[in-house]
Amino acid sequence: MRCSLSLVLAAGAGIAVAAPSAHESRESHLRTRNIIDGTSIADSYDFVIVGGGLAGLVLGARLSEDANHTVLVLEAGGDGDEFRERIDTPAYAYYESLWPTDLNWAFTTTPQPNANNSQCPWPRGKVLGGSSAINGMYLNRPGEIEVNAWQDMLGDMDGAENWSWDSMFAAMKKSETFSPPVDASIQQEAAITFNPASHGNQGPIHMSYPGFTMPLVGAWSSTANNAGVGDTQDPYGGDNWGAYVATSAINPANWTRSYSRSGYLDPLPPRSNYDVVANAQVTRILFNNTSGGNLTAHEVEYVLNGGGAKLTVGVNKEVILAAGTVGSPTVLLYSGVGPKDVLDAAGVDVVSELPGVGQHLQDHISVTVTWSTDAETAGTIYDNNGTEKNDPAFLSYVNSATAYANSSVLFGNGVSGLQSSILGEIDQYIPDTSSDTGVISGYKTIYSTTANTILTSPIGLIELVIGLSTDGAIQIGANLQHPFSHGQISINSSDPLDYPVINPNYLNHPADVEILREGVKLARRLGETEPLASSMTKETWPGSDVQTDQEWEDWLRGEVFTEFHPSSTCAMLPLEQGGVVDANLRVYGLSNVRVADASVPPMSFSAHLMSSTYGLAEQASTIIRDFYNQPATSTKHHNSTTNSTTSNNNRTSSNGNGTAILNTTNVPPTINASTSTPSANSNGATSLGCWPLSSTVALLCLAIKFLL
Repeated sequence: MRCSLSLVLAAGAGIAVAAPSAHESRESHLRTRNIIDGTSIADSYDFVIVGGGLAGLVLGARLSEDANHTVLVLEAGGDGDEFRERIDTPAYAYYESLWPTDLNWAFTTTPQPNANNSQCPWPRGKVLGGSSAINGMYLNRPGEIEVNAWQDMLGDMDGAENWSWDSMFAAMKKSETFSPPVDASIQQEAAITFNPASHGNQGPIHMSYPGFTMPLVGAWSSTANNAGVGDTQDPYGGDNWGAYVATSAINPANWTRSYSRSGYLDPLPPRSNYDVVANAQVTRILFNNTSGGNLTAHEVEYVLNGGGAKLTVGVNKEVILAAGTVGSPTVLLYSGVGPKDVLDAAGVDVVSELPGVGQHLQDHISVTVTWSTDAETAGTIYDNNGTEKNDPAFLSYVNSATAYANSSVLFGNGVSGLQSSILGEIDQYIPDTSSDTGVISGYKTIYSTTANTILTSPIGLIELVIGLSTDGAIQIGANLQHPFSHGQISINSSDPLDYPVINPNYLNHPADVEILREGVKLARRLGETEPLASSMTKETWPGSDVQTDQEWEDWLRGEVFTEFHPSSTCAMLPLEQGGVVDANLRVYGLSNVRVADASVPPMSFSAHLMSSTYGLAEQASTIIRDFYNQPATSTKHHNSTTNSTTSNNNRTSSNGNGTAILNTTNVPPTINASTSTPSANSNGATSLGCWPLSSTVALLCLAIKFLL
């Protein structure tokens, strides 16, 4: 199997910095003051969050805004500090990848029979910040049609309204601070368009554009338009199809990666109710049966530093799984929650039979066409070792030109025939990962929604991306967005430290082959269309020998690679459809366990996963806080750093009633991405990264802040 463009696009990153200074030492201290040593964990916490990745740090930051709740985040990976330069520098996603380091789980799939028996590497982040610390930094959004399709699959389920487009749109905007290009010349050269009204401006994650570009980027949208893919002026407002230059998770103030740790953890002041522990891998959730039939989680079991004695921490209110599409179902399975056949075969006692755990796995898969070029690319500049190589603005460049092609672009008038064929094959290609009638029903629901709603809409079936980070080469990748082939995360051992079994079932359904084939043919067509074509000297892969449909299909089966966007293994669906969580994110059969990460949406989106996952985690935090924060008996507001009468190791649980609300608008306040500048939140109060203050107190706290 060859490494496709996606393999290059999503590697890890970091920023070149000067020698340490007194100021930097203070910043280092500020970054670590909510991170504690694993030996200092309290006996119990109200909320134990499993996973300190993208979603987990959002949940930890938001839930700990309520000073009467104690919160613990357990992250299996390290804090990443020894790799901070490589994490922070955007361009190092290509040139100094973190994949060979311990910051990558380095999963591998099972052999894929429909992809020449290839075993595909599945990099996932194992560090505070998770995959947001090592990925390619694309920040784009799913479309209104597909998000509403998710809500429609929930029917009249309580809480379904939380997952409408309007709700998710607001939650995604809440997570971000948008910045236009810093220089008008960059906007013009890259042909960047945007609508500020579709973006957030007070969130923790920076959504912006690199400080460097080149004419090849500017040629992208016009080339796609000339090849039949329309362009778009505002892909972030719900109409996410067409060609455009996407935003990236980059802080334009210093050209560093903006990720879950830098946005939701580093800027926080000390919170005596909030602990984050790295190198603490959760092995199991332990239950007792005290809730009328539903099991209640009372402890979380974990190990420190990858092994040794198994330790436990008590749970006063809830366990929240935020370990990702691979990790969250794996923890449930090792805890005895999942399909009976999987647990029996692995030698794990069945605690709660839930057939959908690990099912409905969907992943974007990618193939790439490559041309040689004599045009200047980012890779050429970097490899030439010139002065620009160490320029922070140049090192902020990441590939971000993309295009989403829908069925009419790919198939023209043949869409209805394809749809009829797909609908007629639903029984023939049911995945063999489960014989459970509920799981099969859920598969049919997702399948039918994709065929009847997505396939016939403007939503993209194929994402096209251009790669300019290789010396002397231009790559165009075609990535399948709504696969009809579904796989499974399972286990084959009773040892929670063993890796799970990952079977994405790539190309199990022939429609995926057909759609991907038309996508890669379209990628070639873009490379042969002006103005981009004038920069291409020769197609080097697969080359002119591949022409017929059969030749394309034979070629792509040996080339498919993950685009690093797995989802849906703890799907939010009705229980009778193999669902794992309800619309309030509660795991069926468990009274106090939720899942809140990319494993929850029941269908994949035509977008990279970061923005939707930030939005999901923000929405989850609101749901949980609203549940526990009943109307207060007092309107007095408390500062979360002073409203604690217990030490770190002797905390008491709040009862969840009569909560002291931290924000007068009852909306979680802004966590500012900068640790040095106060900002105004939506009600005009001064915010130092977590709560509104009066002007006098704000000045006092600002003075204290800089003395830390």
